[in-house]
Parts: sequence; C-alpha cells; structure tokens
Amino acid sequence: MSEQSQNIRPRLFVDADACPVKAECERVAERHRIEMILVSNGGIRPSRNPLIKIVIVPPEPDAADDWIAENARARDVIVTNDIPLASRGLEIGARVLKANGQEFTEANIGNALAGREIAAHMREVTGEQGRNASFTQKDRSKFSSALEVLVQAVLRG
Repeated sequence: MSEQSQNIRPRLFVDADACPVKAECERVAERHRIEMILVSNGGIRPSRNPLIKIVIVPPEPDAADDWIAENARARDVIVTNDIPLASRGLEIGARVLKANGQEFTEANIGNALAGREIAAHMREVTGEQGRNASFTQKDRSKFSSALEVLVQAVLRG
C-alpha cells in the first residue's frame, strides 16, 4: 500500500436499506470523526451531522450495492449483510462487517457465497422463505464492539 493511500482517512459505507445498526454506525463515525455514507433506495431521513452523507440510488435491484462497490476504496469499512457486496468490497481492499458483528474476510467469503447459493436453491425447491430472527440489544452491542475494533484497526493502518 502506498504511503499516500495510508494517509487517506477511511470512510464508513452503510448499505442502509433494512440496516438495523445505522445509529450504532453513526456513533462510531462520530467518535472517530470519519465520514459515514448511507446508501439507500430512499426513505432515509437527512442528518444534521456534517459527517453523514446520504446517497439515494434508483430503486433497482443491487443499485445501492453497485454504488458502494464503485465508490469504496481500500481501507474503507462497509457495513452490509449482502454477501456479493461483501465479496466485491474485499476485492478492493475494504473491510466488511455484517450487522451481527461478523467480519467478512478472504478466509470466510467463499463459504458465505456457497451458503447463499444453497439457501437460494432450497427456497426455489421448497418454496419456503427464510425467517429473520429478531435483532436484540445483545446483537447491537456485539456489532458496536466489532465496528469499534475494526475502525480502530483501520485507523492504525
């Protein structure tokens, strides 16, 4: 990594549609004075916080994911539950975190992509839709801690 790219402050990209941890992301961004970019198809309230930028993309499938993948760079942090976006983020050298606090890495992205394909196939065969477990305060706390550690690591270089 070049010395110049190490001097560029990381940014926090949030795949904001249906993201349950936007407030936790804002707290970490504020604490570390890093820009936070919420990318959504709409419905996001404007923020008075100058560190928060809101990007509204067309209501097309994967528009938010495409925008993030095209604008993020190495050392940025991406918050998403979208496995293909996570893979794209890793390819550019970003760090990627799920809303449950699990970090996507080169070591686990292959299994995540394979599991996604298996789940899609099972839904197609059975006609059943997946069930989302409720998101608890413990989940929020785990995410906040994981994001804090990750942002500190990125800032240290």
